[in-house]
Amino acid sequence: MNYVSHKFNIDSDPIVDKIDALLPQTQCAQCNYPGCYAYASAIGNDGESIDKCIPGGNEIVFKIANLLNHDELKYKNLCSSTNILQKIVIIDENNCVGCSKCRLVCPVDAIVGSYNFMHTVLPSMCTGCGLCVPLCPTNCIKEKKILYDSLY
Repeated sequence: MNYVSHKFNIDSDPIVDKIDALLPQTQCAQCNYPGCYAYASAIGNDGESIDKCIPGGNEIVFKIANLLNHDELKYKNLCSSTNILQKIVIIDENNCVGCSKCRLVCPVDAIVGSYNFMHTVLPSMCTGCGLCVPLCPTNCIKEKKILYDSLY
């Protein structure tokens, strides 16, 4: 892609690039876009809401609002709230067979374990995207809602 953009002089949208640089690049698709750049493009070009990045949290919302000169009062409740529920996944370690399917799809490497051994989730790294849940052959991965502050 870099060669093509250099050869054919493809210009990128600078505001989309700046928004994309602020996003956490987890590519978790919790914002209903296939990746962080697509979400940044929707914010910059289509006026998409800036509060859909769950892994980025309030800090990213505030940074994007500052970048786009949004009225801070519009997001005051979101930025001041510390009791936001976040979704994470947990693995029932007694039923895990160690197939490693979940570990391979995790966009942030929050699942640790080795093939044929038990796997576990690092709660502080899990974005709750849920990409691993349907892949588990023993159905031992469950989603859980927790308070955002209880992770840190």
